[in-house]
Amino acid sequence: MPKYSVIVPVYNRIDEIEDLLGSLVSQTFKDFEVIIVEDGSTEPCGDAVKRYAGKVDVKYFYKSNEGRSIARNYGIERSQGDYLVFFDSDCVIPHDYFEILDRELLANPLDCFGGPDAAHSSFTPTQKAISFAMTSFLTTGGIRGGKIQMEKFVPRSFNMGYSRKVYDTVGGFREMFSEDIDMSTRIRQAGFSIGLVHPAHVFHKRRIDFRKFWRQVYVFGMSRITLKLLYPDSLKLVHTLPAVAVIIGLVLVALGLFVSPWFFLPIGVYLVAIFIAALLSAKSLGIALRAVPASVVQICGYGCGFIKAYFTKIILRRGRDINEEIAIRKGK
Repeated sequence: MPKYSVIVPVYNRIDEIEDLLGSLVSQTFKDFEVIIVEDGSTEPCGDAVKRYAGKVDVKYFYKSNEGRSIARNYGIERSQGDYLVFFDSDCVIPHDYFEILDRELLANPLDCFGGPDAAHSSFTPTQKAISFAMTSFLTTGGIRGGKIQMEKFVPRSFNMGYSRKVYDTVGGFREMFSEDIDMSTRIRQAGFSIGLVHPAHVFHKRRIDFRKFWRQVYVFGMSRITLKLLYPDSLKLVHTLPAVAVIIGLVLVALGLFVSPWFFLPIGVYLVAIFIAALLSAKSLGIALRAVPASVVQICGYGCGFIKAYFTKIILRRGRDINEEIAIRKGK
């Protein structure tokens, strides 16, 4: 039996699966299996998976479309490893990932673990700019695996794993937005250890344009309120900062337009700081220039989603109410 079972849900991502499997073939540590679960795709990747069948221990399953969480659970039920490892289909895995992970877990055993993400050299400038926006302390407070963090680390499904014992105790993923945060919270509440394995990073392609990126972070912002209803103590100051930034930004813009242009100065200073940080990080003027609008999209998209969900779900109590959130929490 393999030590690690890699489980990847897929929906119409043939090219991404090619890149992911290609990176898994080159791993220096080989004691793992790969389970690809096709979630009702109209463009299946079965033929692509077959091309790697003799190069890596890979199993392919096709099922009707029910959502990525159910697809992950489907894969878990067909896995054999002592540890379950989850990647998104748009990830590329460094060749020494499992070697590093295994070494770190032997030195510091964890029930549940996760790692950060980064941009690969082959990614487009826009993808690299979006990666900066999603990983910089200036935009996210380091909550996605940064060395400096404003809250406890929470593993995310693009680079996350836990032991078989955790699954037997806590169960699988729930079909909801931010299902990985929900899972991590349930694992922590069950008394299991959770930690960041910082050297075990993955390359995450993320969205390819700002419109798709806006939609993604907007949903992230909305789901944070769902998580608050499920776990009242889960909402931290860092989660509210994008919404606060949106409100302050709008006030400053209004004051700048109708009172004095000097009110634009704080916004300008912040955007310049993002540009400089991105330039130092990426060492590319083009990426740094793109990182500014990417960061604006990240903050404003998340903040707007957060504000809308807070207003409708908490103030107006519309949509799914608290009792329904609790029902989800209990798995009903």
